[in-house]
Formats: sequence, structure tokens, C-alpha cells
Amino acid sequence: MTAYLIRRVFQALFTMLAMAVLVFAAVYMLGNPVDALLSPDSDQIERAAAIARLGLDRPLHEQFGLFLWNAVRGDLGTSFVYGIPAIEVLFLRLPTTLELAVFAMVLALVIGIPLGIIAGMRPGSFAGKTIMGGSILGFSLPAFWVGLMLVLIFAVQLQVLPSGGRGQTVQVFGINLASLTLDGLKHMILPATTLALYKASLVIRVCESGTREVMSQDYIRFARAKGLGFWRIVSVHIFKNVLIPVVTIMGMEFGGLLAFSVVVETIFAYQGMGELLISSINRLDRPVVVTYLLFTTVMFVGINLVVDILYAVLDPRIRLSEESA
Repeated sequence: MTAYLIRRVFQALFTMLAMAVLVFAAVYMLGNPVDALLSPDSDQIERAAAIARLGLDRPLHEQFGLFLWNAVRGDLGTSFVYGIPAIEVLFLRLPTTLELAVFAMVLALVIGIPLGIIAGMRPGSFAGKTIMGGSILGFSLPAFWVGLMLVLIFAVQLQVLPSGGRGQTVQVFGINLASLTLDGLKHMILPATTLALYKASLVIRVCESGTREVMSQDYIRFARAKGLGFWRIVSVHIFKNVLIPVVTIMGMEFGGLLAFSVVVETIFAYQGMGELLISSINRLDRPVVVTYLLFTTVMFVGINLVVDILYAVLDPRIRLSEESA
């Protein structure tokens, strides 16, 4: 078990190091941030002073070495635009994205679990076929198109929901939360629905497959023969069995909601991490871009590492297969 854990930790560290190299190299192809920070009328002395202040006059390998050493210590540089640590800029936006992602995840589960169970219990019925066909649409439709259509229908034509912004917020422990106000919830519905569509489709497919597998078991037939009601069978036998893979998959997918909310937050002008990334790219704010990309990488690698360790603890067959390989 110890050897397995050490191997997984080293794999995670190597992945993060490789991503750090790729992210640093890619971000430094974005152009010269001095051009975005200084006015076109600036003279060469001002430009040279800005380049020296930002550390851009050093060789690239020295910049990367300094960046890597500071990253290990938790210092990812100072934002060129905001003038404060880049990690602080990111964490100021993190609660907004986190709140939206949690709302979208809850929405996906509320929609996906019952529809998936219905489709799995009646696979050949009209309702089952309609639900599975709708899940295919959920996988296929791009998020930006769905977001624009929701804005067009509910904000422009019906005028029942706001088209963008975060709305009214309430401060709790120094964090502004929109989900605690009616206006904030109205502003969250459209972006959360756009984010939840793909995840709800995934939950439907997982629940449908799990339900069909459970329905074919002998104990389900025995429960029916005993005269157990529909809701009793669903709540006791089906729901508990399909919930395990759903929780596992959605735990992995939650990182995706945080990392890939860029398009949705841009469409709805929702001021979270995704909107911050786009504005930082436009302003060539390299420290913030690098911090965002590394944060999402660490988040994904960390979640995968935790899941692998939990699987190894819960199922020794995984650990033994890894050791034999």
C-alpha cells in the first residue's frame, strides 16, 4: 500500500511539473504585457523601467526558475494589472465560481437522477426513449449556443430572467454570496442551467445504466414478488445502488465545472474565475493567467489522486493489479 501511494504521489508531482512547463511556455507567447500596461506615448526609459520592474529583462530560463521556486513557496507573482498577488486576485473570484458550480451541480443531480431512474426502469417506453434522446442533445449542444439561446428566450423575448451580471449579494464571513438573495438566484438560473446541461445528461446516462443493471437482479424480482411498492423499490434498492457511481463521477466532474466555466461566465458577464481569465488574457496579465491554469491543474490532479487512493483503500484488487503490473 505504501509503495502504491508513493508511486501515485510522484506521478501527480510529475504531472504538475510538466503542466507548469507547458503553461509557462504557452503564456509567454501571448505577447509583451508592457504594450498593454503603458500608453503608446511612453518613451524608451519608461518602457525599460516597466520591463525591469516586471522582471521581463531576464533570460527566459531564469524567469521560469524564479517562477518555479516562488510557486513552490506559494508565490505566483504579482498581477500586472491589479498590483496585488495573483493568487489573491484569483481567490477573490473563486467564491463566485464555486457558488455557481455548486448550484449547477445540484441542478444537474436534481434533474438527472430521477430522469435516469425513470429511463432505466422503462427503457422501451416513450418516456425512456425521450429522456435518453434528450441526454444525447445535452452532450451534443455547445455551451455557448445554449447560453445564447437561453438569453434570447428567457431574457429578451419572455423577459422573466436577467441576461447577465450577478445581482444582489449578501456578505457572509467576508464572502459575497448571491444564492442567499432572490435577485441573486434569478441571475444564477441561466448560467447554472447552461453549466448543468452537460452534467445532467451524464447523470442520466449513468443512472439509466445503473438502474437497468439493478432491475435485472434477482432481489428486485423477489422484492416485486413480495409486493413491495414502486417507491419502496426505488428508494431502498435502486437509488442507493445508482448513487455510488453518480457521486464518484460527479466528484470528478465538479473540477470541470470550476475549470471550464470560462465560456458561461463570459456570456453572462458573471464575474468569476472564468471571466477573470478572459480579461487577464486580453490585458496580458501573465501572473494571473499562469495562476489560474496552475490552480485548475492542481485541482484536477489532487481530485484524481484522492479518488485513486480511496479506490485503493476500498478495493484491494486495484492495488494488487497495480503492484503486479
